[in-house]
Amino acid sequence: MSPTYDPNDNEAGMKLLEDLTTYAYQVQQQVLAEILTRNIHTEYLRSFLNGHSDKKTFKEKVPVVDYEDVKPYIERIANGEPSEIISAQPITELLTSSGTSGGQPKMMPSTAEDLDRKTFFYNLLVPVMNKYVEGLDQGKGMYLLFIKPEILTPSGLMARPVLTSYYKSNYFINRPFNRFNVYTSPDETILCPDSKQSMYCQLLCGLVQRDEVLRAGAVFASAFLRAIKFLEDYWIELCSNIRAGHISDWITDPSCRKAVSLILCKPCSDLADLIEYECGSKSWEGIIKKLWPKTKYIEVIVTGSMAQYIPTLEFYSGGLPLVSTMYASSECYLGINLKPLSKPSDVSYTLLPNMAYFEFLLVEKNLEEESEKIQCNSARMEIVDLVDVKPGHYYELVVTTFTGLYRYRVGDILMVTGFHNNAPQFRFVHRRNVVLSIDTDKTNEEDLLNAVTQAKCRLLEPLGFLLTEYTSYADTSSIPGHYVLYWELKMKGNNDLPELDHSVMERCCSIVEDSLDSVYRRCRKKDNSIGPLEIRVVKQGTFDALMDFCVFQGSSVNQYKTPRCIKSDEAIEILNARVMGRFFSKTVPFWEPFRMLA
Repeated sequence: MSPTYDPNDNEAGMKLLEDLTTYAYQVQQQVLAEILTRNIHTEYLRSFLNGHSDKKTFKEKVPVVDYEDVKPYIERIANGEPSEIISAQPITELLTSSGTSGGQPKMMPSTAEDLDRKTFFYNLLVPVMNKYVEGLDQGKGMYLLFIKPEILTPSGLMARPVLTSYYKSNYFINRPFNRFNVYTSPDETILCPDSKQSMYCQLLCGLVQRDEVLRAGAVFASAFLRAIKFLEDYWIELCSNIRAGHISDWITDPSCRKAVSLILCKPCSDLADLIEYECGSKSWEGIIKKLWPKTKYIEVIVTGSMAQYIPTLEFYSGGLPLVSTMYASSECYLGINLKPLSKPSDVSYTLLPNMAYFEFLLVEKNLEEESEKIQCNSARMEIVDLVDVKPGHYYELVVTTFTGLYRYRVGDILMVTGFHNNAPQFRFVHRRNVVLSIDTDKTNEEDLLNAVTQAKCRLLEPLGFLLTEYTSYADTSSIPGHYVLYWELKMKGNNDLPELDHSVMERCCSIVEDSLDSVYRRCRKKDNSIGPLEIRVVKQGTFDALMDFCVFQGSSVNQYKTPRCIKSDEAIEILNARVMGRFFSKTVPFWEPFRMLA
């Protein structure tokens, strides 16, 4: 289902996209038929279909499932049972998701063939960009790409994030030359396991090749901003390396040193002087355009939770377009932005019908309460096919993949914005139940409640404190961003304002962090992509004022409940105006790569 074509042939690439979207219905039927025919004898499908591989039986018998439903099957494979439990093709690795189950990353099955689909997907991004931006084959992309920790499961399968899987595969390392996708970062710097050395080396290579850079970016907006903050901290040393023509001694990874030395091959005082002049100025507004003057756009994901970084990116970018090219997940790669130069708020993704079989659960948005519920029809979920969604409606994405997931709820809430030919286009709204996110972390309301409860029960209640209300927000005004919790406290038995002990409150911050999931703790400890958690204790009556504000904005006083995450600037101002104490976690939470239990 992944046609081959020359990725340097833009016309062929655009024709493929037109064919796929024009015949979206037919392609989807072929995809489902191929998946069912191939996997009909797996233990999972056999238990529901009893040998029938038609679409009608599939829809009637195979249930729509969450991760907890398929987790036992995946764990059996991780512990050594054969792939035929869920997939006729051998499962070659498990892809760890940024979502969690029981505090640990979810694991998605993957096969060798799946890398073909991902390569096909990446190749289709090129003709779309070339349609809107000329001359991309005349220079390089400064893309800051990184790998994450990985582990071996008891069966010997590797478990790792999807991008780490791709960057370490032969599809990436031995990729054919494509004049539109030449990077400033040598592969050795991308594959360096030390994130600090990797960042330093990639920025150094990007600065040395500044006159060749036509586009810059990272996968997520948060990662690109971390690179800017890193540049702020290390520009003097980077300039020293460029002036001397020699990389710093603390870069000890031999592959990095060798690869960078081939680029930093001679002293360049003029370049070092220029970078010092720009980085030494009072304001870094527009620094990307100043350091890399030929850059045409910045490629980062700025949809979903990453939208919170748009103002900061615009400050540094100097007016460059912010481009979100693709929509993908650990389950499968999904859609392409066919109008990449559109404003971030207008970005829609066209789902490619050959990547998986797509279904959609209708979601009724309650905009007043910022909540949603799945609609039911005759006591069953109302679920529709790809071509049957309706513009303006909200849906939760359900996928059946080539790799062993069947009618699986991804957890993404999407809104249909229109159609390209016969393929619908979607705006990513948010993850189901997620309330806080800074980087790849996704903290839902239940996990936040559990973490707050741990601190409350272990520290506050024994001292006679009552936590009467709380809410939160993701503070991205600094780099890296961090979680902020607002707590309203009082003493048991009276309404006196509690006397706050700094050490106790700092320990509360640490307990909350220790109680959050492994992805959050990895971002805090390993990636340094999230800053220390903060608790702001507010005066009594603050949450009454918050309720008054929300009711004034249109919420029903009878149905009002305190939002567990605040996104309104005005609401945050109300809370901040009543803060009587601010406390930060003084310790880094415990984290190590998760271990499978055999």
